[in-house]
Amino acid sequence: MARIVVIGAGMGAMTAAARLAVAGHRVVVYERGRTYGGSLGAVERDGFTFDTGPGLLPLPAVYRDVFVKTGKEPLEECVTLSQVEPAVRHVFADGTTTDLPNASRAGVGEALDAALGDGAGARWAAFMNRARETWDRTRRPLLEEPLYANWQVLGAREPYPAVPHKRLLRRERRAATVGEIGALELGGDARLVALLEQFALAQGLDPRTAPASAAVLPYMEQTFGTWSVRGGMRALATALYERCLARRVEFVFDAAVVQIVEKDGRAAGVELADGTTADADFVVAGVAPTALREMLPGVDIRAQGDVPPRAGLPSRLTVLLALSGARPESTPHRTVVHSADRQDELDRLFGERPGLPASPTVTVLRPDDPDLTPDGAHEAVTLTATVPAHLEVTPADVERVISRAEAAVPGLRERLLWHEVRTPADIAEATGAEGGAVPPPALAAAGGKLLHPANGTRLPGLFAVGGWSHPGGGLPHAGMSGALVAGLIVEGPEFRGSQ
Repeated sequence: MARIVVIGAGMGAMTAAARLAVAGHRVVVYERGRTYGGSLGAVERDGFTFDTGPGLLPLPAVYRDVFVKTGKEPLEECVTLSQVEPAVRHVFADGTTTDLPNASRAGVGEALDAALGDGAGARWAAFMNRARETWDRTRRPLLEEPLYANWQVLGAREPYPAVPHKRLLRRERRAATVGEIGALELGGDARLVALLEQFALAQGLDPRTAPASAAVLPYMEQTFGTWSVRGGMRALATALYERCLARRVEFVFDAAVVQIVEKDGRAAGVELADGTTADADFVVAGVAPTALREMLPGVDIRAQGDVPPRAGLPSRLTVLLALSGARPESTPHRTVVHSADRQDELDRLFGERPGLPASPTVTVLRPDDPDLTPDGAHEAVTLTATVPAHLEVTPADVERVISRAEAAVPGLRERLLWHEVRTPADIAEATGAEGGAVPPPALAAAGGKLLHPANGTRLPGLFAVGGWSHPGGGLPHAGMSGALVAGLIVEGPEFRGSQ
């Protein structure tokens, strides 16, 4: 039985902790904050409850696997999952709207034909077939296996089978980025292009530079579906925390780790802010890169040639709305209100003049969940926009986001009781990420720029878990990260992932 210290109580860290405890190890989690869950926070006020992080769960199979492997009660006995239907409503810049069904590629094609005209569904379906090939080529190395030692192979190869476009007296052209897929393969329909680019934008990626391999993002959502959790996503974090307790994982809150102790050339424990130390055979760090570097001053934990930590990533602005009046029965759970000026939006998010765009893309969540409101005569609505990290949010910025949401919530102003705001500074405080940056999932191609550092480190006995390490950000990826770290500790360097 090994002594294992886990730094942080995020979803990846708790997944690793539960799996390691089941393997017979003594696991202690030190969390600098007062609670568990990492980005899965919640705000409760006047009988309303809001998620402050992700509001929907993609790929629930990842957490089903965690619960199957760590106890008798499956995930569905610990939380109530519901497949969201429709998956999403899109409100495009020209006023066109379409509701896309959940986990039905045929249904998506029919909906696009009805809303955008005959042929739109076929173009999207052809793109999704190529996206499926990308998924098949990258699923194991990017999600289910430890990062290759020769990870440059993943960065050098573009797995998306782009359609060749012949040009007179010139070399044929193939889409190499998300933006080029939209321009070359989706028939020039601005609405289809906006639909595609939104998947990159939602992950904080610039579609003008994000590799074509990002086609896996819409493929995953439209193939495996999206799910809600009764009581909000915080309930999922609570279920995982309780599973850890059932497996005798010990949690110590308000316990900031200030240094990882190195002894005889390996990680040997941690030092806490109060001066106490905890010995360990292994240390699992579920923290942002800046925090990890501060815990190991003067020590380069990355092996030569390893993927460097990501930098320059955007953040999120979240506005929580308490509304009077019942939620209409025909209301979709999620609506994406697209920007009226995508070029300005991308320039503001990823260019040299950072700020909130004049017309930001806003995601509106209106869950049909009585546990989130004081009674049936009220509604809890969450608005989210991608914004630059370090953005100092102004009241005018918040008003702009609320105004954009009126396209999805008729009569919003008349119904608004109060609102609360979560800014990049709040994300930085909750997660320790510099400027409130939010890590995207790992993607192939682009020279490896969209990969994340490996779970193993140069310092023996020290492992990295969570969104800032392989396989990157997002709830499913956090769970996969925890599984990979547990496998590397239990089975050793020969571990090659799930079979």
